[in-house]
This record gives sequence, C-alpha cells and structure tokens, in this order.
Amino acid sequence: MTNAAFPDLRLRRTRRTGWSRAMVRETHLAPSNLIWPLFVCPGTATEEPIASLPGVSRWSVDRIVERAKDAVAAGIPCIALFPYTEAGRRSDDGAEALNPDNLMCRATAAVKDALGDAIGVLTDVALDPYTSHGQDGLVDEGGYVLNDETVDVLVGQALNQARAGADIIAPSDMMDGRVGAIREALEMEGFTHVQIMSYAAKYASAFYGPFRDAVGSRGLLKGDKKTYQMDPANVEEALREVEADLAEGADSVMVKPGLPYLDVVRAVKDHFAVPVYAYQVSGEYAMIEAAAAAGAGDRDALVLETLLAFRRAGAAGVLSYHALHAARILGA
Repeated sequence: MTNAAFPDLRLRRTRRTGWSRAMVRETHLAPSNLIWPLFVCPGTATEEPIASLPGVSRWSVDRIVERAKDAVAAGIPCIALFPYTEAGRRSDDGAEALNPDNLMCRATAAVKDALGDAIGVLTDVALDPYTSHGQDGLVDEGGYVLNDETVDVLVGQALNQARAGADIIAPSDMMDGRVGAIREALEMEGFTHVQIMSYAAKYASAFYGPFRDAVGSRGLLKGDKKTYQMDPANVEEALREVEADLAEGADSVMVKPGLPYLDVVRAVKDHFAVPVYAYQVSGEYAMIEAAAAAGAGDRDALVLETLLAFRRAGAAGVLSYHALHAARILGA
C-alpha cells in the first residue's frame, strides 16, 4: 500500500497521454479474443438478412466459407456455426441433428476443406434448431424435457459434427451429464483432439429472442426452458454447473448471456482459473444496434467498450455478432 497523498500522488499523471495510458493498461482486447457466430441456411450464393438482428444474415454454405475467410483475414481464430432448419426437416425427435449431410455438417466440412487449421470451427450441440417444439431435447407427453434420453441423442449429434471436422464441440442444451457422455464417445471414436467448450452456465434469459428468429424457432417453442436453463437469480449454482462440466472433461466453459452476467464470469474465473468464454447474445447485440441507430451512442465505442468489459471480468474470449466489425477496428 502506498502512503503517498495528493499533491505528491496524482493519479491523472499516467492518463495524460495516449502512450502513457497504453503503458499502464491492465486489460487488452484483440481479434484473437473473439469468436464469430454465423448462421447457415439452405441454398447457394444465398444471403438472408435477419430483421431483428440488423447487420446479421443467414448464409448458404458457400457464403459461410467466404465469411470464414473474412474472419481469418481479420485475425479472428474461430467461428461458431448455427443452422436454420426448415420446417419440413424439423421433427419431435430432432432427427435432422443426426443427418451427416445436414447444414451444420456441410458447412463445417466446407470450411475445413477450404481453410484447414487456419481457423477453428465451433459447433453447437442441442436439439432446438431441429425440433418441431423448439425445446433443446426430447419431451414426454406432458412436455417435460427428458434428460438421459436427450443425452443419448446429443452424443450422436456431437459425433456427427466431429466426423464433419468440428474442432470444438459446444453443448448448449444444459442437460445433466452430457459433457461426460460426449467426451467418452469422442475418445472411443478417436476424436481425442476435439475440444469441448461447455455452455456450463446458460441462463433462462429474455435476451435470446433474435437468435430464435435466426435459427427459425421463433413461435415454435411450447412452454419455456426454465426446467433446464439456469435461474437468473443464481450464482452459486453456476459454480456447481461449471465444476461438474470440468470434472466430466470440458476444456473450457461458457457463461451465457454476457453483460448481465459479468459477475458470474468473474466468479467462475476466480474459482477455477480455466478458460472462460462469454456469449454476447442476440438481444445484447440488438440493443447496441438500436442505441447507435437512435443516436444514443457511437456504435464503434459501444462495441469496443462492451467487449473490453468481458475481458476485464476475466473472459478469455467473447462470442459476438460484432466480432468481425470489432476485429477490423482493432486491426486498423
């Protein structure tokens, strides 16, 4: 502790110039801290703008490869893929998740064929993009999401994606025991180098609406997801979830949503000292875009400040729809 006091101590001295502020800066943000989520849709040479996510589109597989090349050029190390599944391919059991020729697998294979290890591909494991009822798992007659039966399907989905070339499997379903089951299956199938980034603390949040538009599940959801996603009131429960997933073989963990849960990011980092990622979700993105459009703030400054906040809270990286824009600003 210093005993100096004003005027000998002037904390503004180190803030006076840009070079000095850079020297004492505690937290740094770089393109390498970003993961760019992308939405895959059917077709060729196709772009489908998403109305509730201004500036974000769904892309056909060939265009996803182009976006992956954009990411590499901007210094982004990894993209995250999410499929838009047409109504005719959705079913109560989400069987399309196990189709080796589904959009997720075709996009993954296309990116890896084009770019190899120049970029990582993270694939989402959950059934909500494939089910006709919009839940992340199989449901019983009363609509309750079944845990163990769902895990069996998730294992098959994860293996399907690993065979297509996925580098990181990211289970977002919040079923108990799914990380261990997926890790065991990956090992048995020889995918020992495929990572698992677990959505360990995924909350039942009001911030997911535009994402559901993006993957085509808006209006399909019957009931809610509160029996498996976390209560927004809880932090200690999040630590138990993280502890369980790490014990089952997760290489890294995620907190979702982002800004409203920075305290959870910090708690996880402090307790476990493992790579923690945060997902700046669709509702957060939409709010920044709305604020910028209304003249309430400068878009670039809002984007960079919020991303820096994740890093300051302890996040190793951030999944953000602003990733390419931010990376280009940082690289300018």
